[in-house]
Amino acid sequence: MKINYIILLLLTILFGSCKKMLDVNSSRLVSEENMWLNMEDSRAALMGIYGLTKAAMNDHNAHWLYGEVRSGDYSIPLRQDLKAISNNDLNASFGVMNDLKSWRRWYAVINASNIFIERIIEVKNNDPRYTNNNMEVDIAQARFLRAFAYFYMVRIWGDVPLITSSKEGGFESKIRENQEKVLAWAELELRAAAAMLPYKYSSNDEQQQGNYYNEAASRWDGALARKLTAYAVLAHLSAWQANYPDAAAYSKFVLDNQSRGSLSLLQTENLQSPNGFFYDKNNNHLLAFGHVWAHVEGSFTGHIEELTLASPVVNKSTPDMYFPKDKILSFFDEPTDQRFSIDTLGNPTTEYYFRNFNGQYPIFSKIKVIMGGVTDPSFRMYTSATVFTRLEDMYLLRAESLVALGEQTEAINILNMLRERRGLTNYSSQQHGELLDAIFKERNRELMGEGHRWYDLIRQAKLKSEQSSLKQLIAENGIFWPLANNVLTENKELIQNEYWK
Repeated sequence: MKINYIILLLLTILFGSCKKMLDVNSSRLVSEENMWLNMEDSRAALMGIYGLTKAAMNDHNAHWLYGEVRSGDYSIPLRQDLKAISNNDLNASFGVMNDLKSWRRWYAVINASNIFIERIIEVKNNDPRYTNNNMEVDIAQARFLRAFAYFYMVRIWGDVPLITSSKEGGFESKIRENQEKVLAWAELELRAAAAMLPYKYSSNDEQQQGNYYNEAASRWDGALARKLTAYAVLAHLSAWQANYPDAAAYSKFVLDNQSRGSLSLLQTENLQSPNGFFYDKNNNHLLAFGHVWAHVEGSFTGHIEELTLASPVVNKSTPDMYFPKDKILSFFDEPTDQRFSIDTLGNPTTEYYFRNFNGQYPIFSKIKVIMGGVTDPSFRMYTSATVFTRLEDMYLLRAESLVALGEQTEAINILNMLRERRGLTNYSSQQHGELLDAIFKERNRELMGEGHRWYDLIRQAKLKSEQSSLKQLIAENGIFWPLANNVLTENKELIQNEYWK
């Protein structure tokens, strides 16, 4: 109970204070006399950073509005804010638009990480139980989460202020740093964190001795950043920069060491059950933020289910967004695909990905974790994990990187391995088109609804030689979001993204 109280207190203090971090002078951020005294405080503070990261991704369903809705793939029946995002009308003032334009939640993560890194030595000095190894692993996680926050923000806003330390009396105004400088710093931080992180916790890993915070491995599986987590984010960061030699190397490290991290590929049948891949926390989640029903972490919002589910899965007449039938059939156009396909009469052969296919609104139900894994449609409280990356993502990111590097044979081997697992025949250029397009199509099918689609479209457009409206948007920096007006008003050093002026 004490730890839960400390986490709640820390989140309140840090989130309330860091919202002023880039716009007005703030008062002392952490002044609690009873903080940073013992191991319980260090654990609570670190879990607080994870909680802030989860909030930054999930509040207002931001992860999916940024990464899925903006792709334009979904039809939007009613919500004007979702229509505006889908149409790239980001200056609109509907619904949650102003909150999505603000980076304050991400700077809450950064602020909490900075304070943790600077003050955790106090716990080491005050509590003899807190070992040097424990502190090093804790600092590595804080550095990872801070670097992840910067990578995530750069993909949304481009240039962002780079703040790597806290000021006890307040924060000076900060200009936006060039995104390449920010990503270069984040890469160094991720590599440094990776060097200190274990493959697994409480598993006699040389980087983390003994039971981590006196808990068994099952408590931490899928809940914390590990060595392969850092390398997976490094692969994404490098691919975003079109640095495909490094993206290939980082993703290869993950794949070569997957057994050390006890990782495995997703079985298609795991999608059938509400207790499947997205339920609870799972060691196969390379990086995910769980909402564990047993920990009272269920909610009505902050999950893709809130946007996509409707009757007959839950008691809701109209989904906020859905894939129309023609779009579904353009994605799933091979008759043996185990995730979704139709028979000769036009009826689905499986319901792993979609329910009510022949109804007015096909329901995207690949992710459908209701409460603790129930199927009663009268409940609409969700507990699915927000999965940022998993093993299939790394295989496909490596295949993408290999194509960019001209190494098609290995890329085809990876693609065929994944296609076979989903019931598909081997890749054929005559049947499936260009290899790069086939890889991105498989990414769309495999990772649908997990927040990758918009960023995948951008990387694909950059790799293609032909011109497109998206390529023009990239050239004009229109892929980035505008900054919220209140953020600009309160910090005169900040400049609006040129495209949105």
